[in-house]
Amino acid sequence: MTRLDADDAVATETSVECAGPRTLLLEAREVPLGGVRAMSVHRALPQRDLPLVGAWCFLDRFGPQETRMRVEPHPHIGLQTVTWPYLGDVRHRDSVGSDVVVRRGALNLMTSGAGISHSEYSVGTDAAPLDALQLWVALPESRRHGGPAFEQHAVLPEVELPALAGAPGEATVVLGELAGVASPATVYTPIVGAELRIPAGATVRVPLESAWEHALVAVYGQAEVTAEDGAGAVVLDAAHLLYLGTHRDEVVVSSPAGATLFLLGGEPFEDDVVMWWNFVGRTHEEIVEAREAWEAGAERFGRVVDHGDERIPAPPLPAVRLTRRRRRL
Repeated sequence: MTRLDADDAVATETSVECAGPRTLLLEAREVPLGGVRAMSVHRALPQRDLPLVGAWCFLDRFGPQETRMRVEPHPHIGLQTVTWPYLGDVRHRDSVGSDVVVRRGALNLMTSGAGISHSEYSVGTDAAPLDALQLWVALPESRRHGGPAFEQHAVLPEVELPALAGAPGEATVVLGELAGVASPATVYTPIVGAELRIPAGATVRVPLESAWEHALVAVYGQAEVTAEDGAGAVVLDAAHLLYLGTHRDEVVVSSPAGATLFLLGGEPFEDDVVMWWNFVGRTHEEIVEAREAWEAGAERFGRVVDHGDERIPAPPLPAVRLTRRRRRL
């Protein structure tokens, strides 16, 4: 649904490798989407100094708010979109023939490959409560030039989070793998995306894959996250992303009043990426070519089910060359 804004368009050329555990609290920023959508989102990823966590390259929280969503057909390349709703129903239609309602508890995963288009409408004609996470996963070289696809999974596996105090927590494995338990959704890189639920008054252990990098975001409530690097407990709320780096086997999470978090992680991605609007590529020229194809109505992006000529036009390209996003953390 959402897109990169002007602040996200061009990256610095300074590059560092993700190395070892670290605890960095990074602020999400409010991004007005404007237009007929008239929505604001809180964007936790990308950060200017942290473009990816594993293959995760984008995270928006749209909500909680009361709105009438009308997102007309728009394109994507080089990524998977992960829609994880909390409140409200959204109708998803795309150019591979999908026409489904996105509801709480179901994963909606769209793989763009070389090109796909889709629309998103809230169900009903009046403004209604809406709250969801919208995430993107960058596709590796081996898959990003392939065909488009869509899948919906209403049944996802659960993992118990062992308690150090109080009741144990629970995790829903949305994408990838956590503690040896795998989601049925299709992935192309070693990755994890999981909803964590921490009971009130509990302290739990969250297992991590040591070779991967991880981050946490709070969805509801507030949590204290303790990592074994001497940094002490970090208070995490919905306005921040907590980056944990690599080489951790676990973190300890507690919440006096209860909290819902989302865990992102994965093997550090194979390459730096160029991100602009709804596109994830590797070069400026790829982005220009995709934009021109969308504006020309090329078959590359297909036609969205039950839509005519309505579509979101591509914004103008910036007056500078788009460069790869390289981490500085």
